Amino acid sequence: MSANAAADVSVISDSELPQVELDKIVVTATRTPTKTSNVIAQTRVIDKEELQRYQGQTALEVIQRQPGISYYGNGGMGTVSNIYMRGYDGKQILVLIDGVRYSSISTGTAALNLLPTDQIDRIEILYGASGSSIYGADAMGGVIQIFTKGSNVKKSNFSVTAGVGSNNQYLYGASAQLATDKGTALSLSASHNETDGINATVPSNSFSYNKDDDGFESDNFSIALTQRINEQLLAGASALYSKSTTEFDNGAAPNVYSDQEIGSAQAFVDWRYLPGSSVKLQYGHSIDKIDTETYQSFYDTKQDQISLVVQQQLALGKGIYGVEYLNQSIDTSDFDVDDRDVTSAFLGYVLANDKFDAQANLRYDDNSQYGDETTYNLGGALHINPNLRIGASYAKGFRAPSFNDLYSPFGGNADLKAETSDNYEVFIKYDTPLQSTRLTGYRNNVEDLITYVTKPVPGNPFAGGSENVNEAKIEGVSLTSDWELNSYLFGGSYDYQQAKDSSGGANDDNFLAIRPEHKGLVYAGYRLPSLDIRAEYQYVGDYYSNPANTDSQLVDSYGLFNISGNYKLNSNLSLTARLNNITNEKYTTLPGYNTDGTNFFTSLTYNWF
Repeated sequence: MSANAAADVSVISDSELPQVELDKIVVTATRTPTKTSNVIAQTRVIDKEELQRYQGQTALEVIQRQPGISYYGNGGMGTVSNIYMRGYDGKQILVLIDGVRYSSISTGTAALNLLPTDQIDRIEILYGASGSSIYGADAMGGVIQIFTKGSNVKKSNFSVTAGVGSNNQYLYGASAQLATDKGTALSLSASHNETDGINATVPSNSFSYNKDDDGFESDNFSIALTQRINEQLLAGASALYSKSTTEFDNGAAPNVYSDQEIGSAQAFVDWRYLPGSSVKLQYGHSIDKIDTETYQSFYDTKQDQISLVVQQQLALGKGIYGVEYLNQSIDTSDFDVDDRDVTSAFLGYVLANDKFDAQANLRYDDNSQYGDETTYNLGGALHINPNLRIGASYAKGFRAPSFNDLYSPFGGNADLKAETSDNYEVFIKYDTPLQSTRLTGYRNNVEDLITYVTKPVPGNPFAGGSENVNEAKIEGVSLTSDWELNSYLFGGSYDYQQAKDSSGGANDDNFLAIRPEHKGLVYAGYRLPSLDIRAEYQYVGDYYSNPANTDSQLVDSYGLFNISGNYKLNSNLSLTARLNNITNEKYTTLPGYNTDGTNFFTSLTYNWF
């Protein structure tokens, strides 16, 4: 849970925004608007200008290209996928939409592969476990916060978009934004996206292979409304909803598909009773519903949360404290227990100036299923000079067992404890008006990892259940550098990580699955008021797709060359185009599953102001 971060963004005035584009405002890292030049934990901001380069794609396509993140997919658009951040699994990464928890509480992961970029205004990524003591469970690896359109409406406008791409992909949508001089701001957006897709599996995947294309289609909607009641009081609400159908392979069975509904909604009241001080009350609701007729299975998960958060401007720094309540429920035929409650309280402190930055957080969570957890983080950074900063931090993280972990009829264990971690991070950062470069080193010790342990019985060699048995050590360095010289932009990132099993068991010292040692990206671009074009090359080193690290499950390294751009044909009409995998690299992210070759998408948007 979190306070309404979307509201924090919507009330930032132009005078508060940094003048240098490389120094952006983030909310997720501290729970209050903070310049990236004062944030201690590594962060990444993907703004709406960058998101325009991903028209017709999903949040997964955007996030998988960011530093420190790896992923796999079971085929084309909409199929099952997962991300990993700094060696942590997707279940250990908290995803928020406008401050509202968003994930399936059965699997514990968020369906980023179903969130359309055309409904998103910006994405903030917080690396490391400091988010655990700010937002609670499931932020061991980091936090990804998605802000829907309409969080910062400045003027009234209306736009329509139509696009076409490879594999018979078609996109069309419209959005409208209204801003009045009486403090009302309204944003509405809707879109439809469909594609014939690609064949999800390869012939060697004898269990699932079916020689056909596996299509995808979705209908997507978002709304945001804010009302300035007076100088101190702001109220608002927002919602995002997507309904999709995804085809997949299931051996000899033809035309296999699943229907899914996802979304979140929130409403808030924000009282700024003094400059820099506020009281915020927020209610949030999110859903993840999937129905797969082939397997005669359905999972309907819901999360309801309410939070009261106070930000208090102090003589030196800012204090943040509050209480939260979360209810998670599930409707399915598989589980005997169908809901749980989490009651939380937290306290934080943030100092940000041109000499020293500091952050401290303490949080207590009481979960009705497995008990209570206390997490905290401490961090500081020293400004050696106006451009150079060094810092270090420590954070305690944890992940709550998912409903699958606890109650699945195929090995659930109601006695599971939460996974826990100790996370250490150091960094050096050099900022100038032309560039921002950061080198981060981290080490994470993870305990009580939940793993399915096989205990064969007569007639069932795969019998077993979930247990807290694994331990892991994750070490790495991350280098990012972004430059802007007049109209030219260039930079890149490189990540080296060693994510290994340290349990002392059969897989001791093996690499954790889907965690490449090496990953990097370089880019170059050119930007004018009417033109924004960028070329990028992404490299992913080889990795194992299973904990046993068997040669048959080794995924070979690959490199992808992409180019994208936006061009304003006139003041109202703009063109967006993207060409992926230009060299038609043959690669896979998971053995047995296909990826697309060279593919494109292009769209036209017309705006009325």
